[in-house]
Amino acid sequence: MTADRRPRWGGIARTLVPALVVGLFTLGGSAFYAVRTAQYPTPDTTALPLDGLAAVLLAVGPVALLFRHLNRVVALTVCAAAVVVYLGLGYPLVGPLGFAFAVALVSAVAAGRHHRALAVVVVALGVLLGWLLVAGRPVPWPAAGPVLAWLAALVAGGALWRVRRERTAQARRAAEAERRRSADAERLRIAQELHDVLGHHVSLINVQAGVALYLMDDDPEQARTALTEIKRASRDLLREMRSTLGVLRGVDEQAPRAPTPGLDRLDALLDEVRAAGLPVRRDTEGGPRPLPTGVDLAAYRIVQESLTNTRRHARAGTAVVTLRFGADALDLTVDDDGAGPAPGAVDGTGLTGMRERARSIGGTLTAGPGPERGFRVRAHLPAPPADPTTDPGPADHGPADLVAPGPLAADPATDPAAGPGSSGTVTQARVPDHPTTPGADR
Repeated sequence: MTADRRPRWGGIARTLVPALVVGLFTLGGSAFYAVRTAQYPTPDTTALPLDGLAAVLLAVGPVALLFRHLNRVVALTVCAAAVVVYLGLGYPLVGPLGFAFAVALVSAVAAGRHHRALAVVVVALGVLLGWLLVAGRPVPWPAAGPVLAWLAALVAGGALWRVRRERTAQARRAAEAERRRSADAERLRIAQELHDVLGHHVSLINVQAGVALYLMDDDPEQARTALTEIKRASRDLLREMRSTLGVLRGVDEQAPRAPTPGLDRLDALLDEVRAAGLPVRRDTEGGPRPLPTGVDLAAYRIVQESLTNTRRHARAGTAVVTLRFGADALDLTVDDDGAGPAPGAVDGTGLTGMRERARSIGGTLTAGPGPERGFRVRAHLPAPPADPTTDPGPADHGPADLVAPGPLAADPATDPAAGPGSSGTVTQARVPDHPTTPGADR
């Protein structure tokens, strides 16, 4: 017996139960017919009495059903051959004679073997008709219509079963594809988070390390301040990386203690940038108000990545962060007075990540040369009010003055006199890091 390309057993229940049920019906029907015929004989009947050969032919169908999962067309052929031989030899038409054949036909059509199943049915009908004509026995033409109707109903039932199973499998595949798409989107989001965190903090550490090396001999106290800033930045980096990598592992040793970054931490971010040697000013237009979490995080990360690119590539002297709070949107602009994009430069990972982050919340982001010089990043982020009854946050007191590079935030862990928000008093020298091609990897 040639098996299908993918033979499969449907489990013990699905393999044995149909065959046992058909076998019991066939046995019960044949026994009932034999008892009834013995009690009420029909003198004018031409049918042969049930004997051992008839019992074997009746049992062939249920036995063939046991192996239908190996090759459904072969199982259907065996069942059809048993029925043809049974009727061709002249045995009586008992009730459950074609039960095994019907189950095999529906199973073959449902498995997608409908063309070969129909060929087996047509060949079986042709052989049985030719056998009856050659043997000189009458052909039951009145029964041809009901038989054909039953065959059509069986084929239609198998086809409907197949369609239902295919739709179920398609829905399952669609759900699995959606799950994979969601997982890919989450991995992309985490990758963007890692890029932002690593880019900002490593750039800050690199600048402060350069300051410490430059001033190690001439100004040890200032070098100590730079090393303190390196310690604080590395600690923040490790904390954020531990939280993000915990998501990738699917476990977290402990719940994160730091809140999700947002514009409420923007002043601390700008202080870090100023401490790294880039004067930056913040302008706020409109009344600041609570933003949706996704918009708040996206705005913070866009500012963070833009300022990181400015420090790395722009050779800028100053930068300006402008926040415009509208009724249903936040317009965010980051300008610098640096060299601007290099001719022929392509967008790097940073700009691509910022655009994807803005697009993920329904916003837009453009980046290119500034209106006069330098580089500009402009984002429009939809931010509908979360709750009309919510009180707006504290109003900004207006544009901050341009802060010259110098003060470094003191580390509370190392300076007992430093409290939250306090800063050191030592003026920091600025050691810019000039890239080979300005703006090539924003």
